[in-house]
Amino acid sequence: MKKYDEILIGSGPAAYAMSNRLAQTDHRVLVIEGFEYGGTCPNYGCEPKIFLEGAVRTVLQSQQLLGHGISEPARLDWAALMQTKRARFDPWPAETRAIIKKTHDIEDGYARFVDDYTVSVNGHQYQADHIIIATGQTPNLLDIPGKGYLHTSYDLLSLRKLPNRVAVIGAGFVGLELATLVAAAGAKVTVIVHSDRVLREFTRAEDKALVTAMQQRGIKFIFDADTQQIVKDQTGLNVVTDQGTILADYVLDATGRRPNIDRLGLGNTSIEHDRHGIKVDGHLMTTVPGVYAIGDVVSRQQPKLTPVAEFEGQYLFDYLMGKTDQEISYPTIGQAAFTFPELARVGVNADEVADDPQYQVKTIPLKYGSLYAGQNDQVSTLTLVFKDRRLVGASEVGDHAADDINNFLPVIGLGIDGAEYRQHLIAIYPTLGDKVAGLLK
Repeated sequence: MKKYDEILIGSGPAAYAMSNRLAQTDHRVLVIEGFEYGGTCPNYGCEPKIFLEGAVRTVLQSQQLLGHGISEPARLDWAALMQTKRARFDPWPAETRAIIKKTHDIEDGYARFVDDYTVSVNGHQYQADHIIIATGQTPNLLDIPGKGYLHTSYDLLSLRKLPNRVAVIGAGFVGLELATLVAAAGAKVTVIVHSDRVLREFTRAEDKALVTAMQQRGIKFIFDADTQQIVKDQTGLNVVTDQGTILADYVLDATGRRPNIDRLGLGNTSIEHDRHGIKVDGHLMTTVPGVYAIGDVVSRQQPKLTPVAEFEGQYLFDYLMGKTDQEISYPTIGQAAFTFPELARVGVNADEVADDPQYQVKTIPLKYGSLYAGQNDQVSTLTLVFKDRRLVGASEVGDHAADDINNFLPVIGLGIDGAEYRQHLIAIYPTLGDKVAGLLK
């Protein structure tokens, strides 16, 4: 049985962050990957999504400017868009594998624990001083009659031909982003929402503004709907819900993601886990000493985002190398939905403190600014939350929400008040960044 200093199970952003740093040491490392090298983000997630969003944004902004300086809006060519996407992203798994192989041993296959300290893959057994589980999450699929007709985000992001009618089950980040994408390309889209609203991380007003904007572009929403089955007939796919039947040619299951632990054989170990993932302590160690978990496979309250996974990879490397003995402390984390308009947020949600006198909420419409007016952006609205004159929360719905909210992350994360900001920064004019100084108390 071969023994290593570290075994990395997975090669996504969290593991890749550790892998690159371990490559600078003399440690013997084994990387085990049964899926695509690089994980979900660069292959089927945030990277291809934001790549496609560039074309989508151009099309939708040109439509928004029709009659306001644009006489002929842009049109999205799905086949050409997918061809350019494939040319960029199809080589990535092999390239990532080659990079890792330069400095580490690799096994192409799924790791399974034999006991607390031994993993098996391809008939080989391995042990290590530190075993790091970084298997991420995988798309959830509804267990309903006709589930064989369901597709995941992985499928849609590789779809060569655009279906005419698309039903999206689920209204989280992935569902709404992909609904925006295929609708901009010309598909007729219906979003089936299990509850009475979409993204609960944001305020109800922001939630409503996004849904209204999508509806105005022809995207249909069915709320409080329970998807019961999918039946195929000569007219297409019948998505049967308790609110009626939706006729579609393609059904995207965007009902969420679950920790990718089914193949790990955790039943052979003392590693504890729940439906959110593997349980860890403040040093990211599981309930088995020497076995750690990082990235989206971890059961934690922080958003399951690529930068958070990479942060954990950096932290665990530093901890294992003796560079820190402190428990992990997460920084201020921003998140965004790359819909159109976008939603973005950081810190305290204004709705959650609306009745608390310790907090003050300020809502600012941005449509009057020249940048937003010039793009006929009538939706953009910024919400700021203050406590003791300090900014503790910011959110926005608007065409540039993600970039706008990034202006407020350092203010919240570093605890800067208005006077400090104005003393040290003069932002580029005329952008929202230029207005930050005046918005802070």
